[in-house]
Amino acid sequence: MSDLSLATLVEGKPQRIEKNGESICVARVGTEVFAIGDTCSHSDASLSEGDVTGFKIECWLHGAEFDLRTGQALTPPAVAPVKSYPVTIDGDSVTVEM
Repeated sequence: MSDLSLATLVEGKPQRIEKNGESICVARVGTEVFAIGDTCSHSDASLSEGDVTGFKIECWLHGAEFDLRTGQALTPPAVAPVKSYPVTIDGDSVTVEM
């Protein structure tokens, strides 16, 4: 079962989904789709409300940036990474693997 449709994912507009009790931020960059934990590791802010630039997403609350490909924290105040999830694209179907 797919989590999202590729057609509904707009580049630069991350979406928040819930899967198996976890909040996940899904973002499209070109033809690729990435999924990371939705909660910033620095504060309790939703990353899916942040801005995407290239392969980075910026937390709207304090400006910490994370790599969408790995979940790695790139800039302070965040120092801890967020979880990264594999994504499968099959036609228009986008599935976040758990």
